[in-house]
Formats: sequence, C-alpha cells, structure tokens
Amino acid sequence: MEKQWFVVNTYSGHENKVKEKLEMRAESMGMQDYIYRVVVPMQKEVEVKNGVEKEKERKMFPGYILVEMVMTDEAWYIVRNTPGVTGFIGSSGKGAKPTPLQPYEVDKVLNSMGISRMDVNKDLAEGVKVSIIDGPFKGMFGKVSSIDTVNNKVELLVDLFGQETSVEVELNQIEKA
Repeated sequence: MEKQWFVVNTYSGHENKVKEKLEMRAESMGMQDYIYRVVVPMQKEVEVKNGVEKEKERKMFPGYILVEMVMTDEAWYIVRNTPGVTGFIGSSGKGAKPTPLQPYEVDKVLNSMGISRMDVNKDLAEGVKVSIIDGPFKGMFGKVSSIDTVNNKVELLVDLFGQETSVEVELNQIEKA
C-alpha cells in the first residue's frame, strides 16, 4: 500500500490541537510508518492596520487538516478516534474508507504554503532517482545531486542530448521514481 493524502474534519478552531494529538498518538502507538505528516493548511496574509503592515497566517480551510498516511484499518482507527476529529471527508460513513485526494489537489494546497508533497527528510537523498513532473524538464528522470531545503530547490543530474547535465528544479516539480 502507498501513502496518500486525506482530508480530516475537526472541530473548528481545534486544528492545531488535533494535529499535535494525532502526531503524539501516531508516535506513542508506533504508527509513524503509516501516519506520516499532518498539515494544517495556512496562508500568509498582509494586513494593514493604522498604516502599519502586519503579516498574519490564516487557516485556508477552517475545520480541516490534511493527513498523509497509508490507509490501513489500524491507521484509520487511530485518526478517526483522535480527540477533536469528527471524521474523514470522502467517506460515506457506515465503515466505508474515505477517498484520497488526487496529487494535483494536494500539490495546489501544499505549494501555496511553500511545502512539497515529497517529504524531503524521508524521500530524498543524494543519488536518489526522481521523475520531473512539471516545468521545462517535465517527463525526464534525474538523480539528486544536492538539496536546498531553505529555497525548496533540488539540483539534479539529467541526461540531455547524451550528456549528464546539472539542472535546478523546485521540490514541487519532482516525485520519487
């Protein structure tokens, strides 16, 4: 089974508490290999008050969090029964498992937050083969030569016209091959 992204409904205003509780439960129950990341979608907004600009983070979807997980019965049970969770989006109820988000849907939300769908710490390392899914090098494969987590970029060695060439792409333009 592969990890996928799911939308989880929470009590409005409790998104960060649910995120913390879910991460703690996954760790205490040894489910880190099934529940990977929990994200509260946030968006930076500039607010002008009394002539002073102030940057503020606003929840994109109040009452919802994104969970990257492998949908097993045990992982599903842990997420559903975390305090503050009211259910999964895309499930008809009655014990039916929810439908995962499509990659392009996840990318849209995560990119607006400056995050990649790929977990840099777990999925990427020098020498790992990746597929370029967007940009001018779309459809090509490359090997990771360096990772710049500060700027969300990765340097790849790509075969261009029979020569190994170094190209720089953003993290959201690649996926593990």
